[in-house]
Amino acid sequence: MKLLAMLAGGCALAAALVAQDAPAVFRGNARMVEVYATVLDRKGHYVDGIPRERFQVSDNGQPQPIVAFENNDTGLACAILLDTTGSMRDSLPMVKNSIGRLIDEFRDEDWVAVYGFSTSLDLLQDFTRNRAAARRAVMRTRASGMTALFDAMTHVTIDIGARSGKKAVVVFTDGDDNSSVLNAGRVVERAKKMGTPLYTVAQGEARASDALMDRLREIARLTGGKAYGVRGAHEAAQIFEDISAELRHTYLLAYQPPEAKDDEWRRIQVSVSGAKEYEGCTVRSKEGYYPK
Repeated sequence: MKLLAMLAGGCALAAALVAQDAPAVFRGNARMVEVYATVLDRKGHYVDGIPRERFQVSDNGQPQPIVAFENNDTGLACAILLDTTGSMRDSLPMVKNSIGRLIDEFRDEDWVAVYGFSTSLDLLQDFTRNRAAARRAVMRTRASGMTALFDAMTHVTIDIGARSGKKAVVVFTDGDDNSSVLNAGRVVERAKKMGTPLYTVAQGEARASDALMDRLREIARLTGGKAYGVRGAHEAAQIFEDISAELRHTYLLAYQPPEAKDDEWRRIQVSVSGAKEYEGCTVRSKEGYYPK
């Protein structure tokens, strides 16, 4: 793979250095738009190994050159955000086991952090490649307190947004928000600006709130993640397996956005073409971004 080192003067991309067999490097000081994408064939199977030149990205209908690229083989950073409120007391043991299996699926090159939240957010394990340490952090959680879901989601999204390369947030909750300072609209706004894929898993009381479920689906859709509703605790394991598969088959593309005169929402479209084996493929990615 080619290594692209991006040096920024202000918000401009000044240079790209090319080398063989090294992952792309995403620099936080360059003004870039990162787009996460998964590609499915006509049968719904993931398509891996697609080279950069087969992807096309448009910004408000204008084609954009892809200046950095990471395929599905490169590592990622994943933040797991676990609801540890009092209402989780009965289902928490099963959820812990399901998240433990998700952690087991991470590869040696992946990073994982574990957060717990009730009325406040707790960093239980900072980003690590030590899967055993991450599992221990999950198993130490205890259920108590109320639910500050939107505050927790916003702060974790900011934390992981500072990391370079591929990243994602997985959120599990069983209750509607009842103690956040920030509202749901702020979470959606932050998710749109950061662009990090959010995968949300709601069960119990959370599924009974139409407003909350709509917000979770909106956040997942806009960021290129997925939203799930669990009818019973036994379904959580299968859902976390699906999330694990998603994360293993994600591409990351980046481009320098065109100059924007305002902060209006800009739509992103990603497609794959140029070879017979990619005919009929569908691409799922975030739908757009705010330029400022």
